[in-house]
Amino acid sequence: MANRKPIVVVGSINIDLVARAQRIPVAGETIAGLDFQTHPGGKGANQAVAVARLGYPVNMIGRTGDDVFGRQLREGLLNAGIDVSAVGVSEGSSGVAVIIVSPSGENVIVVTPGANGLVTPSDIDANIDMIRHAGLVLTQLEIPLATVEHLASVCAREGVPMMLDPAPACELPPLVLAQTRWFTPNETEASFYLSTSSPLDSPEQIAESLLALGPGAVVLKLGARGVYLGDRSGLAQQIEGFRVDAVDTTAAGDAFNGSFAAALMLGKTPEESARFATAAAAISVTRAGAQSSMPALSEVDQLLKGTGS
Repeated sequence: MANRKPIVVVGSINIDLVARAQRIPVAGETIAGLDFQTHPGGKGANQAVAVARLGYPVNMIGRTGDDVFGRQLREGLLNAGIDVSAVGVSEGSSGVAVIIVSPSGENVIVVTPGANGLVTPSDIDANIDMIRHAGLVLTQLEIPLATVEHLASVCAREGVPMMLDPAPACELPPLVLAQTRWFTPNETEASFYLSTSSPLDSPEQIAESLLALGPGAVVLKLGARGVYLGDRSGLAQQIEGFRVDAVDTTAAGDAFNGSFAAALMLGKTPEESARFATAAAAISVTRAGAQSSMPALSEVDQLLKGTGS
């Protein structure tokens, strides 16, 4: 795949501190944990690993701290086969995510940005050639919004499609949405961007409402129910999910985004890419951790063929 345009991921690199408990505690409550582990994470790094595990070339633009976690995170990205030449090191702590996971696989997450908050527009400009030669750029909202805005304008100027995972959800300038080729919210994030706390309409209506905000295409992530695709050319299709026994849903959305991007770059149609990525996400929730849960290409192919375990 050396002659293929790489995917470039611009985003967060975290260490995940994961506690397992019988249930998610309510506000003010202390409960006993069942287990504690640390995993490399961060939405940006997770998506980059998802791409790399499928054997597709991927470059990462981001920052770690100069702490012990930073060295561990950088080594993990390298071991996954990711080009980290554009991953800088900042004084201070790396990004940290504190995650509580229930036996059903549901989770709550608190993210402290650390070095991720120091990814600036200058990091984009310093790596403009990397972006210019990308086939697709993936980004999220765990880095400063000003950096995402600048990245969107650079991608638009250079003619490189950008996929935006709007997590954690925050107000986005209309121009950023207009410069986004693939907008990939889950249902909670869709509610935020449609400014409603009441139950949303059908996936088709949600996608149409999101398209009206400006992106070129919407991939609405529906959890176990799969995803819904919609774009300005008339694409409107729901891709059903796969029935699996969930262990940990952490990074399932990242598994989807990275795999969807890789499938698109491999020449699959959006519908084929969405089904491929839905299979990858389904495999990821059967395993603990974020990056450690990302599947290989052979595993995704086996599930698509109905031969996966």
